[in-house]
Amino acid sequence: MKRLLSIICLALALLTACESGTARLKREIREDRRLDAVDSMARAVASTGFSAGNVYKEVWIRDFNTFIELSLDVMPEAEVRGALDTFFDFQAGDGNIPDAFVEVATADNLGYKYRFCESRPGLAAHKNTVETDQESSLVQAVAQYVAITGNTGYLDKALPHLERAMEYLRNCKWNDTYGLITGATTADWGDVQPEHGWGVEIDQNTHYTIDIYDNAMFALALGDLADMCRTAGDDSGAARWQALRDTVAGNIREHLWDSSAQKYIPHIYLNGSPFPEDFNESEIFYHGGTAVAAQAGLLTAEEMAAVNARMVQNVKDAGAQSIGLTLYPCYPDGFFANPMMGAWQYQNGGDWTWFGARMIQALVQYGMIREAYEELKPMLQRALDDNGFYEWYHVDGTPVGSGTYRGAAGVLYKANRMLRDYSIIN
Repeated sequence: MKRLLSIICLALALLTACESGTARLKREIREDRRLDAVDSMARAVASTGFSAGNVYKEVWIRDFNTFIELSLDVMPEAEVRGALDTFFDFQAGDGNIPDAFVEVATADNLGYKYRFCESRPGLAAHKNTVETDQESSLVQAVAQYVAITGNTGYLDKALPHLERAMEYLRNCKWNDTYGLITGATTADWGDVQPEHGWGVEIDQNTHYTIDIYDNAMFALALGDLADMCRTAGDDSGAARWQALRDTVAGNIREHLWDSSAQKYIPHIYLNGSPFPEDFNESEIFYHGGTAVAAQAGLLTAEEMAAVNARMVQNVKDAGAQSIGLTLYPCYPDGFFANPMMGAWQYQNGGDWTWFGARMIQALVQYGMIREAYEELKPMLQRALDDNGFYEWYHVDGTPVGSGTYRGAAGVLYKANRMLRDYSIIN
């Protein structure tokens, strides 16, 4: 009996210690004024428009998708909806969605193939054909809009456009051998291919691939579309899109996840690699695509712990500031013709809050709250130190690009809210 009582007392003591640790963590989050300060900064940045940032004139769907929740907190709902409608207006006949729209009077002559529509005479749109995330980004953005506003009536207008967008990916970007969608070779989630200096237009030199970022975004969008169909009372549509989502998720696990290395492989090449034969690309760990895959629920709890530990170690090895590090190790100098894509530059080893904070959101989803909070801290601190949301950082912490990058503001805002919500739930 005494031994049984001792065991019970020990168990109760361990439970109390665990509960006390949880309570301390919740209190620490609640009392961290940096979260409030960064939220205030984010709302100020988002209240002035929908472009990617102060150095951009366009409204980009891949960016807008990541700060639409923030926009709905500070902007008139009708204006947010109007931005979504604009992408619908510029949807092509085959269902594809442009990257961005811009006022005709301020459009830069960078070589984009602009598209126009009668309903938006003052605007032009363009599409980066290297990346395959525009359609998925729009579906995710509309799902957030409907969930936050409760405007389910908007689905009457939105769903036909969104289904056409997903059908475009299934019809025009689908690879039957792997059961996944394709794109050009890029560095992780990037939108610059290595074959020529600009790098945003598929051409005869393109090396086609299958990667985790595009397909994780696709899986997220398919799940969102199925949910929206259910909300609209379209059970057959919901079943169809859910089935495709499950197929894609299974094929991601089969073809892109390396269980022995506990990481996603960088690329499945469909017509050869653009890189030298002696280059071992399999050593590169893609932070951004892995974060989106985690958001899509494509990792087990054990795998999530493993990839997060790998990211933290990569940050230490690179001398970087946060898990927003795009990839590690980076591609050597000269592997991309675009000079912005040299070693440790831009999407090739830059440190982006825009993706790092998505991993924070995923950590919260997986219940890894302590890790989420600790890994968020450097992103919060540099936003405060630099008094802004910079597009990306060099590994030494030097900020680069727009100082009002709304994508970074949006993902930090959401990560903060998720942690704050956790901290006030009993």
